[in-house]
Amino acid sequence: MTHAISKVLSPNDTGETGAHQAGILVPKDSEILGFFPTLPADVKNPRMHLYFRDDEGAQWEFAFIYYNNRFFGGTRNEYRLTRMTPYINGNGLKAGDELILERHPGGARTVTFRRSRAPVVEEGVLRLGSGWKIVAA
Repeated sequence: MTHAISKVLSPNDTGETGAHQAGILVPKDSEILGFFPTLPADVKNPRMHLYFRDDEGAQWEFAFIYYNNRFFGGTRNEYRLTRMTPYINGNGLKAGDELILERHPGGARTVTFRRSRAPVVEEGVLRLGSGWKIVAA
């Protein structure tokens, strides 16, 4: 069975804010985290490199990281999907576009996107949220 998740990209995810960040924040939601491999909590900042194919057949390498240095004298305790900038920029993705990640039987992974008509703006303020969801199979 194919397992898919998606994320509506924020201006911070796409680099539109000009801020530097370490990848897209992944919520600590068990259904969203269940898409990714389990990372050991007893290792400082464990990561796994994941390979995805796009609709053109190109391979993309993303990194799934658990920044858990809070338990090793630091401050962070969060999951991130990093090394996404080449894919985001290469496809001209903007805030409001939806990133879709799929894991297929046998372990193959694919990445695609859906363009948004326009970001949701209310009274001059862009509405943000986690943007992640499970995609029905």
